[in-house]
Parts: sequence; C-alpha cells; structure tokens
Amino acid sequence: MLVRLYVDIVITADKSHGLRAWIMKGSQRLLASLDLDLDGGQEEVWEAPTSLAIDTSSNDVSSLRISVGFSDGRFGVYVLNKEDGSLMCQYMHAASSNGAVSAIAYAVPYLATMTDGQLLSLYSFPPQLRGSDAVKDPPRLLASLKAHTAWPPLTLSIRASLSSIIISIAYALPTYLSGWSVGLQELRISTEGTVIHSRLTSATNQGFTPLFASSSGSTTPTSEIDDTQSRRALHGCLPSLTKPTSLSYSHPYLLASHPDNTLTLYLVQSNDTDLVIADGSRLWGHTSSVSGAQVGDRGKAVSVSAHGGEIRVWELEGGISSTSSRKRAAAGHASIQVRAESKKSAQRLGALGTSVDRPGRQRSHSGQAIDEISTTKGWVGFDDEKVVVLREKCQGTQALVVYDFS
Repeated sequence: MLVRLYVDIVITADKSHGLRAWIMKGSQRLLASLDLDLDGGQEEVWEAPTSLAIDTSSNDVSSLRISVGFSDGRFGVYVLNKEDGSLMCQYMHAASSNGAVSAIAYAVPYLATMTDGQLLSLYSFPPQLRGSDAVKDPPRLLASLKAHTAWPPLTLSIRASLSSIIISIAYALPTYLSGWSVGLQELRISTEGTVIHSRLTSATNQGFTPLFASSSGSTTPTSEIDDTQSRRALHGCLPSLTKPTSLSYSHPYLLASHPDNTLTLYLVQSNDTDLVIADGSRLWGHTSSVSGAQVGDRGKAVSVSAHGGEIRVWELEGGISSTSSRKRAAAGHASIQVRAESKKSAQRLGALGTSVDRPGRQRSHSGQAIDEISTTKGWVGFDDEKVVVLREKCQGTQALVVYDFS
C-alpha cells in the first residue's frame, strides 16, 4: 500500500484495489477509485504500484495531479476531479528494462523517475498538460543519468524556477567501518532541456570514508577526528550511524529516521556555486525504533515509531542554528507527542484491505479498535490540522489512522 496526503485528500495505491482518493474534510469517505489496468482494458495487465507522488505545485483547486510508478518500469499520470469525484488516467509510459520505478516526483510539466537499476530520468510533458483533463501526448526525455551509490531508502524531489529545474535525490550512503550516512545528488537542467550541472555531496563526517570514495582523498589525523566527534556528541550534533529507516527532503531540510529511537536533521545549502550538507543534529524523544518521518512545507516534520503508538511533531525552523537549540534537541525537548485523547481525535479512514462498492461507501470485514493495529508501514503524513498514519495488524489488515486537531 502506497499513501500520500495533500491538504484534505489522501491518495492510496495498491495492486488489489487500484488508485483511490479519500476525503478527510467533514465526513471521511472514499471520493473516487480507479483500477490500475495498465493496458486500458485491452488486456488485463496488473503490475504492483511501487511509487506514488502528488503534484503540489499547481494552483488548480478543482483537480489534483497524481503519478504512479510500477514494478515493470512503467509510470502513469492521473488526474482527480474533486468536483465530480472522478479519477482518470491521462498517460501511461511503456515498461522499462531498468527495473521497478522505486521513486517518482511530479511537478507539472516535469516528472522524474528513479528505477531499481539506479537510472534517473527527467521528462517534460507538452504545455497542454496543465489545466486539461484530456489524454496527454508522450513526454520528452530531457535527461537520463546512471547512479552508482544511491542506496535505499531514497527520496526524489523537483524544484522548478523560471530558468531551471532542480532534481534532487537523497539516499543512504554506507561508509567504511563507521556505519551509514546520507548523500544528496542535484541535477540542474535548463527549461530547454540542457544539463547545466550535476553535483554530489554527503554528510559523511570528517575522517570517515564512503565505500565508493576516491582513494586519492586526503586523510585526517585520528586525534583530530576524535576531538571533532567529542565536540559534536557534546552538543547533540553527532548523527546516528545506523542505516536510516526513511528519508524525507524538502529543501533545505533533510530528515533521516533511525532504528535507534532517534532522527537526524540536516540543513542543505544549495546555490549556484555550492551544494553542502551541514553537520546533522540528533533529535531525541522517541522511546522505540522510528519507522518513518516526513518534512512538511512550513518548517515542521512528523515522525512515527515502528509500533505506531508514538507520533511526534517537530519544529525544524531554527532547530539546528544554535548551540542551545542543539542541546534542546539532544534533551528530547524539540517535539511534542501526538496523543488520541478521544475517539474523535483518532479515527480509522476506512478498512483499506477490503473491497469498495462505490465512491463514498466502503465495506469492512472487521471492527478492530485503533490500538489493535499495532505496527506501522513506515509512512506518516500531516498538515496543519491532521496527522495520518498507515498502520497494519499482524494478519495484514491495513488502515489509515487520522489524528484530527481541528
């Protein structure tokens, strides 16, 4: 099950039930659904969706643009009409030999994909893609690059300006003898499709060597490394060396969650001349493994524990800019815990593992209470009024649990 949240709409995608849109405003209900038949009904081809993205750049309040990547390398573009509750497939790309689409990003008219074969591709759709619900012409391939160090988990994003498009890939990075770090690659392309530059950076601590680093790099004396690590640990800015369980990047914030009950927050500096990941700040507060985290658009983030019983909301603005704020984060005082104080504040958004008769009506085979669904799938989303968590019971039944603050 793949899930994304935008304003009052939750989009879910899975092989059994296809693409579905759930509305959270007022009476929570199913708004629209669409089978993910990749051949448009000519032949029943049902590939599992492997990635999901929503275009958040559009100002169109009546519709929502969605992209889905599949296990055979295809990707599709869909539009949700909020007014009549309909979902329509606008375009389906052909299958690829480069593996499943492991990550996808969408900002009309641009769409970026990352495959299991670590092939990054950027496409541009014809101008009519914006503001039209008609079937679309094929996109133009602007650039395609092969990566060699992008380990999962990874996240893909697009930032567009008047003169260029920036595609960013944040990924886990293994290091020699020192656990894991994070890396970031930026591909800047002009609106005409010319590659301006491609550049890499990482949060690898001074003196630590990535597995794929050049052997010609300089070394740092061990005593200096030890002193640096001690100072960082004292101020709570030594990042976790465990492999991240999730990554979320919304410039300039890069947030990694870890199985050791912590998160690491990095500040990314990106301009015409530099791409730098500053020292990470450890965020403490969880009492069990953190399975997922998401950075929002307004300097806030949310994280969830693996067992789903602990959700925390973080204030990121100013979170790593001073020694006092670092100490506050290290002491576990940089977040608030979300608690369900009443039945109204935490509700299930339908039974996701059950069949749907028609929009607005779902059929559930069980009536489990929220606390019976004891694990999470690593996905959590939020806005100013709600936190939504994908939770799963041991039998495989899934549900979206909504914590409402309004």
